[in-house]
Amino acid sequence: MAKMVGTIEVDTERCKGCVLCVVACPTKVLEMTHEVNAKGYHYSYMARPDDCVGCESCAQVCPDSVIEVWRAKVS
Repeated sequence: MAKMVGTIEVDTERCKGCVLCVVACPTKVLEMTHEVNAKGYHYSYMARPDDCVGCESCAQVCPDSVIEVWRAKVS
């Protein structure tokens, strides 16, 4: 049976660090970085990329649409 794997890309310069994506992630892939962007906000990143299933929950709750999600089936 094929397994779904995913990955995301966060536009770190537009992320305002609201943490909604971190809370929405069912597999706890996302965390907030300790670094800040040019506007002084912490931004989200994939702390556990191997656990991403590409469910798009993070992108759906992002109020600024700064997250893109890709997913693929692997055997």
